[in-house]
Amino acid sequence: MEDSSSTPTATSSTHYFSIFTNYPLISAFTAFAIAQFIKLFTSWYRERRWDLKQLLGSGGMPSSHSATVTALAVAIGLQEGFGGSHFAIALILASVVMYDATGVRLHAGRQAEVLNQIVFELPAEHPLAESRPLRELLGHTPPQVIAGGMLGTVTAVTGYLFTRIATS
Repeated sequence: MEDSSSTPTATSSTHYFSIFTNYPLISAFTAFAIAQFIKLFTSWYRERRWDLKQLLGSGGMPSSHSATVTALAVAIGLQEGFGGSHFAIALILASVVMYDATGVRLHAGRQAEVLNQIVFELPAEHPLAESRPLRELLGHTPPQVIAGGMLGTVTAVTGYLFTRIATS
């Protein structure tokens, strides 16, 4: 007689629900959510007003992109080992994302500031004078990226320790 847990229906449904116990994925989403939540308060501290756009926006302190990819890489390393190919892929992904945040995206935001100033100074009759301003807060400064990386690391390690304690 066949075991009912090995039937295709039971296996596939278990397979789909395993996403809710995927420690690296949960770590990455948690780090992202914490970083975005922190941005809400750093924005309030800086501007003395609540800006709910910070919950989903890019740029600011800490870098949620850096927190997300760092949590993913560290969680994969802790779960599967730091010598494996999965960790290597996650580490390269994290490096590219963090480099992009301080390089390309940061400078694109600075260029947007200059372009917005140029458009602002155009005469009213110029066709571009009424154009919508470009988004300026795109990238991150190195301290914002480092803070995001530290947040991601702490999130992944905390999640790892929590799961170790919960399963022992």
